Amino acid sequence: MQTLLIVGCGDIARRTLPYLAGRYRIVALLRDAREAAFWRARGAFPLLADLDRPASLRRVAGLADAVLHFAPPTASGPRDVRMRWLLAALRRGSSLPRRFVYISSSGVYGDCAGARVAETRPPRPLTARARRRVDAERQLRRFGRDARVCVSILRAPGIYAADRLPLDRLRRGWPALREEDDVFTSHIHADDLARLVCAALRRGGPNRVYNAADDSCLKMGDYFDLVADRRGLPRPPRVSRQEAERTLSPARFSFMSESRRLDNGRLRREFGARLRYPVIADGLDASGANDPF
Repeated sequence: MQTLLIVGCGDIARRTLPYLAGRYRIVALLRDAREAAFWRARGAFPLLADLDRPASLRRVAGLADAVLHFAPPTASGPRDVRMRWLLAALRRGSSLPRRFVYISSSGVYGDCAGARVAETRPPRPLTARARRRVDAERQLRRFGRDARVCVSILRAPGIYAADRLPLDRLRRGWPALREEDDVFTSHIHADDLARLVCAALRRGGPNRVYNAADDSCLKMGDYFDLVADRRGLPRPPRVSRQEAERTLSPARFSFMSESRRLDNGRLRREFGARLRYPVIADGLDASGANDPF
């Protein structure tokens, strides 16, 4: 049985477990020892290490046949130092993983003025966190070429699920942009993203990027309205772009400054992917149960 190393053991990583259990010997890289019991109870082997402490990563060398990487990049600076340290640790092993799947962000595309975006569009990140994602992708693709590792990158947009909705924002009455100022956004249900990760592990192409998005085509304010209606909450007030910039924090406003619609044709063709929740309306009332993949 092959050994699979999971880096970044949060929500999406946990959702992959029903599809991976029994197929791989799973090693979960954990920073917090208190999480070990959860993973051990599900048949995984906890490995205590910290992506911010390179010396702690020595044990990953030669450990895994495949890697699933869900962890966020370094918190500041222009480079993802965490990725650099992890790849350096993997290179020290007598053997390298043959497959590496990384969840990146659709933010690497920057503002596309509402255009439909395929994976061939060059990245033009506008934010520091998106620039770090681009750096991580470039490091990985270089690693894949040099070491002949099959690296597959999933660029994920806004992730939602029953427990990942902007309900607090709606309750607080934070505004959305009026129609003429609003931006297009793409989404993916957390369960579908987990299933796509597992598909990439088996079918992803070498040094291949995939837009991991559903079929929805909504503006951001329409998404908030839909969530509000389904959850019995007031729709957010609509304001001009100038008013939103004045009243919202720079971090919140930055999400209102990029407009794009992700084309998911590549993953459908190459993975044969069938999304459980093709559009947001399908997934808003989902229970979160996992079907066999």
